[in-house]
Amino acid sequence: MILYALIALATAVITYVLSLVVYKVALRYKLYPAIRERDVHTRPTPRLGGVAMFIGVLAAFALAYGISRVTPFFEQTFNPPGSILAILGAALIIVLIGIADDLWDLDWMIKLAAQFMAAGLIAWLGVQIYSLPIGGLTVGSSWMSAALTVFTIVLVMNAVNFIDGLDGLVAGVGLIANGVFLVYGYLLVRDLGQSTFFNLSLLISAVLVGVCAGFLPLNWHPAKMFMGDAGALLVGLLMATSAVAITGQIDPSALNGDPTVGGVGRSQLIGAFIPIILPFAILVVPLLDFALAVFRRLRAGKSPFSADRMHLHHRLLDMGHSHLHAVLIFYAWTTVIALSCLLFFVFQPYWFGLGFLILGVVVCTIVTLAPLGRRKAAEVTAQSAHEGTGEADSLAVYDPLDEASGELDPEATLPEPIVTTPKDPR
Repeated sequence: MILYALIALATAVITYVLSLVVYKVALRYKLYPAIRERDVHTRPTPRLGGVAMFIGVLAAFALAYGISRVTPFFEQTFNPPGSILAILGAALIIVLIGIADDLWDLDWMIKLAAQFMAAGLIAWLGVQIYSLPIGGLTVGSSWMSAALTVFTIVLVMNAVNFIDGLDGLVAGVGLIANGVFLVYGYLLVRDLGQSTFFNLSLLISAVLVGVCAGFLPLNWHPAKMFMGDAGALLVGLLMATSAVAITGQIDPSALNGDPTVGGVGRSQLIGAFIPIILPFAILVVPLLDFALAVFRRLRAGKSPFSADRMHLHHRLLDMGHSHLHAVLIFYAWTTVIALSCLLFFVFQPYWFGLGFLILGVVVCTIVTLAPLGRRKAAEVTAQSAHEGTGEADSLAVYDPLDEASGELDPEATLPEPIVTTPKDPR
């Protein structure tokens, strides 16, 4: 685990330096698009962070390859090198199409075709879902394995890309999710009695932790640079590939075996469901946003990939959350769900993980819905004010029954629920 931490740290430093370089180049040559109607930011901002992130990924894999040449670490990961080359080739496809979209706003069909091409390359060269760790279930045939792999990768890529609408959102969620998945994967491989802890899935997770951590300082609110589609799709591609790759490390029969002889008993994995639940659990927020967006657009007779301003992060802003609060709420939900699954895996009995999950969900729900309570209290205060007084005039914008409420500024600061002294409107 120490070596994985060093890989992540080196990747973070490299990505941060590269992000600064790309940022200065983008400003010098004005490589940034005009502001769109659905955008939250108000000034033109470079969207080429994905370029720095991709080069950071290349540097990280080069570092791991160098280590494999002088030590036994990562030797099996790069032998044969076909899987690594497929991942990097797919990443290059995604980054190139993402850059083109960030600069020229491509048609969604072109982007989707490129995503299938990238996912197909990974599946074709051997990184596939070989088994589903549910009661020892294996995928029926090679073509089913490839199809399921491609579908999973494309789904996760779009889910991650859909939440890329606030400063630091994807980078922070990616950092949390991949950090938890790295720990989970390490513990899983250890419990399965593998001869080496150095494998492709854990390496990808460590690289993603470093890439997201290195880019986050420039992407923190107010962001100096966005990762754009190139960065968001890259993060989604590698997250999905990491989850798919770990299925190649799992022997389905071991999940039901005796833990004393190298197996992982059902009592350890809640019926052996955790290996397939956790990869989706860490992405529950992006996947939920993706599902809601597709349903919303299809119901309206639009393309599922058409843009709008009704994503979950937009709804949080409309509820009254600040930009920073909305991002932190996404972080909180991701942390609660991902850590809960990890605690189910680590601790016996399961009451500790279940208690953490229930408490976390309750707290996150209260924090998420808090602005609605403040807004309702403001409405009650406005409606109870005596008509014709200065207090009533000043609070009229918060009364949905008042015509003046139509001019309500969504970013206006709500007053205190109880006003004891009328204020002069002047």
